[in-house]
Amino acid sequence: MVHVRQLDPSASPLDYFGYEARRLREAAGMTLEQLGKVIYCTGSLIGQVETAAKVPSRTFAEALDAAFMTDGFFSRLLKLVLRSQLPKWFQPYAEMEAKAAFISTYQCQLVHGLLQTPEYAAALLTVDEPDRVEEMVAARMERQRILKKKQPPAVWVILDESVLFRMVGDRKVMHTQLGHLVSFRDNPWVNIQVLPFSLGAHTGMMGSFNLLRFDDDPDIYYSEGYDQGHMTANPDVIKERSVGYARLQAGALSVEASADLIARVMEERYGDRAEDDDVA
Repeated sequence: MVHVRQLDPSASPLDYFGYEARRLREAAGMTLEQLGKVIYCTGSLIGQVETAAKVPSRTFAEALDAAFMTDGFFSRLLKLVLRSQLPKWFQPYAEMEAKAAFISTYQCQLVHGLLQTPEYAAALLTVDEPDRVEEMVAARMERQRILKKKQPPAVWVILDESVLFRMVGDRKVMHTQLGHLVSFRDNPWVNIQVLPFSLGAHTGMMGSFNLLRFDDDPDIYYSEGYDQGHMTANPDVIKERSVGYARLQAGALSVEASADLIARVMEERYGDRAEDDDVA
């Protein structure tokens, strides 16, 4: 007899998802293979989800909702599942980020997570989490869904110019990533500025940081290290960093000039012409 792992639905959102998927399948009298034919996937994949061995995708969750007529239950639960895949120390920030009305961020080395492409995110996560890339990329993409809400937060991003030149992945990954940044050019809710090398020393040289503003709650300042995040609503910190952010905005290229620079670097450094120059 094959031993089937029994899940504790209270252990984690992932275990709860798997437990409910199996419970409803068995209540419907379906085998793994029979359900697989209904939702267009393999019985093996369903079994992995049911035993919490694999993190489900949004497509999978939506297919379960359709198959069992659960009125979006699995799709809503998936949000908790994917958030649980984020580092534990990062999860409190992610919860606040999802509620923010205004997000300001300065990034000195990398594209901010809300603006990363899946390929760029995967290249980053492979460095330290090679065994969990798929689920962590899915969690990062889930964070980005706040940009597609009916009332999305206003997002202001300042990127150090070095972010454009730091190779993450390969040329194709970078070309796609910079193209994604340029695609926000006409988005009224997402503004991107580049802090040029020519500015020299500036107030953001201590590192990246975020400022969150809410409709009904105090502002929050957030920064992070290798294994922990620092989040505070201390008014003195908020005031000091808000002034610092305003100085960064003043020293950065305009939104229009920034988009032009990003597009130029995208083609000159990562486009087909750049590859031809290397061969020559």
